[in-house]
Amino acid sequence: MTAAKHAVVLVSGGMDSAATLAIARELGFICHALSVAYGQRHSSELAAAERVAAQLGAAEYKRVQVDLRSIGGSALTADIDVPDAGGGGIPITYVPARNTIMLAIALGWAETLGAADIFCGVNAVDYSGYPDCRPEFIEAFERLANLATKAGVEGAALRIHAPLIRLSKADIVREGMRLGVDFAATVSCYRADADGRACGHCDACTLRAQGFRDAAVADPTRYAC
Repeated sequence: MTAAKHAVVLVSGGMDSAATLAIARELGFICHALSVAYGQRHSSELAAAERVAAQLGAAEYKRVQVDLRSIGGSALTADIDVPDAGGGGIPITYVPARNTIMLAIALGWAETLGAADIFCGVNAVDYSGYPDCRPEFIEAFERLANLATKAGVEGAALRIHAPLIRLSKADIVREGMRLGVDFAATVSCYRADADGRACGHCDACTLRAQGFRDAAVADPTRYAC
């Protein structure tokens, strides 16, 4: 009998991580969903993460608290206005070291579980301004994981999967639809209200809406106005 495959899947509550969880499940992994409450602007995405984990059959759901608001430096963790879509360079919504911290927590839980696989929903196509969404970062973190852990040193190779990293938003919508993801349950907006309703104007909203248009799929997003 083939041994069960366990994986830790980072689930933020947004559409990308929901699709990633569905992919991990399709690949036959027993999925342990992990969210990080890092001091982000609203809690509706965390509620969405727990909802998505339940809908997509995660074996368990864990939420870990990390106070990145005490560091600040981002419109998501400090008293800085989230801008409307547009602009160049690294966006003000970039949270310093966020993906490094989240993957490190996922790595610790994976090693505790005896899981050799970690999935995350980073995407380099639509978010190329974020340095921790690049393939080079994922490759470097996988090397770190195998150098810095008991499991890695003892020969249990650890793998970091980023199955969406080269997909467009439209491709992600199509893949999610194929796998039965309920995108209406997800929250992507940087300025979502307490009920998870989207602003419709920030980068995350604009990219999400464009993805549904390009995929010719009705947008199920709930907007505040």
